[in-house]
Amino acid sequence: DHVDIPSRRVLITGATGLLGRAVFKEFNENNWNAVGCGYRRAQPRFEQINLLDSIAVHDIIHEFQPHVIVHCAAERRPDVVESQPDAASQLNVAASANLAKEAAGIGAFLIYISTDYVFDGTSPPYKETDLPNPLNLYGKTKLEGEKAVLENSEGAAVLRVPILYGEVERLEESAVTVMFDKVQFSNKSANMDHWQQRFPTNVKDVAAVCRQLAEKRMLDPSVKGTFHWSGNEQMTKYEMACAIADAFNLPSSHLRPITDSPVVGALRPRNAQLDCSKLEMLGIGQRTPFRAGIKESLWPFLVDKRWRQTVFH
Repeated sequence: DHVDIPSRRVLITGATGLLGRAVFKEFNENNWNAVGCGYRRAQPRFEQINLLDSIAVHDIIHEFQPHVIVHCAAERRPDVVESQPDAASQLNVAASANLAKEAAGIGAFLIYISTDYVFDGTSPPYKETDLPNPLNLYGKTKLEGEKAVLENSEGAAVLRVPILYGEVERLEESAVTVMFDKVQFSNKSANMDHWQQRFPTNVKDVAAVCRQLAEKRMLDPSVKGTFHWSGNEQMTKYEMACAIADAFNLPSSHLRPITDSPVVGALRPRNAQLDCSKLEMLGIGQRTPFRAGIKESLWPFLVDKRWRQTVFH
């Protein structure tokens, strides 16, 4: 009998990370031939590639000949970028520029994942044409990466996304899921930011957008440039924590909203809401309600195991 071998090839960088795993899965389950590459966590599932090794990058791209490259790998922790600026710039800017050159060299469509942190958060919502003004070094390196990508690959796409969550391997993998322990241990009060307005976005939804964008591009070469995707539920971290507590029938009275702007760490934009109408007009998009998405992501980390019997019944 005839086995359908997918002829469309996609290469995913950062495939071991929270977003990369979801992107790999989305393409893989939708009839694409997907190859993922990672670094520390790569084996055995993914190719181990140091993205700063331009020869290794050249070789995998020329061997695999992808039609699409989704570049998820990045240093995404603002405080780490501030403390290790050179390493962060190497990964977020130099590696991105090199990938864009390689993509252009074989005519592959590169999707570079960027961030709402390219905006200063003073006049939301932000369209793709609005002037970026990053407040912290993380936002600056990602914006430089955007420019490097579009300069080196004329047909590339930049996809800006906000705070991400999804099925994590460890709670620390996402700035949303990392709050779960504070929510669960209600014997001590926890201060939660109630100043910065966020739009938590499920990595499965971003992955679906990447695939839809790639498939649209295969039919229409004018699909390129900058795009925004975001969940549409506006929440502070305090509100996310309360929603998480509510989803698992846990108390939230020990959570304390802090309405002052934070004094420590990298500067954050107050509200960098992304306007997603450009993708919506192309008929592209997917949004998982926060409550459903967070329940699916967090139930394995629930400490009270009795609850597990009842959760899906």
